[in-house]
Amino acid sequence: MATYTAFLEHRRLAAGSLAAVAERCKIALDNDPGATPLVYDDSTGRPVDIDYRGTVHDVLARLPGPDSVAKRGPGRPKLGVVAREVTLLPRHWEWLAGQPGGASVALRRLVEVASRDGAPADRARQAREAVDRVMSALAGNLPGYEEASRAFHRHETERFEALTQEWPEDVRDYVRVLAARAGSEA
Repeated sequence: MATYTAFLEHRRLAAGSLAAVAERCKIALDNDPGATPLVYDDSTGRPVDIDYRGTVHDVLARLPGPDSVAKRGPGRPKLGVVAREVTLLPRHWEWLAGQPGGASVALRRLVEVASRDGAPADRARQAREAVDRVMSALAGNLPGYEEASRAFHRHETERFEALTQEWPEDVRDYVRVLAARAGSEA
């Protein structure tokens, strides 16, 4: 299950499901219309845009759900197949056309093998990118940010801990949790 964390400046406002976090942010905004909560996807570190207009019920109703599907186009949407454009050189198309089952089957097979074989490295890279995104957004102006970022990428855990020690507690703790997760993916 995906988890999210919201910050109001350097203070953690909420953590949990997107609905729980959005509800807490909406309440905070109703109490302080000038507030600007920032919500992050814990797995990617990407900010999440939430439309806070209306009531809490309105906000929750607009959240993307597991069954929400973006614009449906060509393909077989009931099976989860969505047509997209792929740009290849003519020699690539010729090779694909000669494969058993045609280009689509060959491409799916290649993607499956690459995603399976590269999964550990991909997870580690994505975890590091999540730390970078969150740390830049929440701590980019804090003392020691650049050195902490370098220490993180050099796997200098003790130095990273020392450089982040003086950061606001909620930011420090969140970044450290993401960094530890990234370290365990390596």
